[in-house]
Amino acid sequence: MSQSISVFFPAYNDEASIAGLVEDALALLPSLTEDFEVIVVNDGSTDGTARVLGELARKNPRVRVVQHGANRGYGAALRTGFASATKELVFYTDGDGQYDVRELARLSPLLQDGVDIVNGYKVQRADSWQRKALGAAYNGLAHLLFNIPIRDVDCDFRLIRRRAVEQVELVSSSGSICVELVHKLHRRGFVFAEAPVRHRPRTHGRSQFFTFRRVARTALDLLSLWIKVASPGRASGKTFLPGRSSTKP
Repeated sequence: MSQSISVFFPAYNDEASIAGLVEDALALLPSLTEDFEVIVVNDGSTDGTARVLGELARKNPRVRVVQHGANRGYGAALRTGFASATKELVFYTDGDGQYDVRELARLSPLLQDGVDIVNGYKVQRADSWQRKALGAAYNGLAHLLFNIPIRDVDCDFRLIRRRAVEQVELVSSSGSICVELVHKLHRRGFVFAEAPVRHRPRTHGRSQFFTFRRVARTALDLLSLWIKVASPGRASGKTFLPGRSSTKP
């Protein structure tokens, strides 16, 4: 992959995991391209995340930290990350360390001519049965309400052409932004490919999204989003190709 790439991580109270992710990204990226940057969006963390990020940025000029003075939500952190990216390609994954950033090497070969987004899908979810059930319910609701062209919309392991992201307006501040992003890109006719990725057990902290309260709030956000962009008369058809999906006239 010769194209330049921005890698970013949304982080909230990820003091224990974020350094490892950034260091893994810095170790991998020179094998993919000479032109890269690593961005971390610190979404108002109250632990030592800011201190850790400050040390990383001082050690390596490729690392840039964007601070939110207060917690704005996962969607707001993603919007900041996309707005901060300057390279041709954008990759992001969560700052909690449940995905291995080095598996970006699996995604990059699939971003060939005619493909705009490569999305990971979890081979096996490394969570409790409660979180697996919540995740399945969320994924099912998203597929029921929206024209989703990928199997695992809550797998936040995505490589995207920046020009594609720039053509959609994202407004969600909650975890529903993932559905909004995929749905709007699909509606615009951008083409998806998919790759399997591993999902690792959470070793530090707690999930900021998959709790009953957050899922209920996100379900309401999805319903509101559906009314605005995907209700009958608005949704477009979808066609699947082997390893790809795209909107066809």
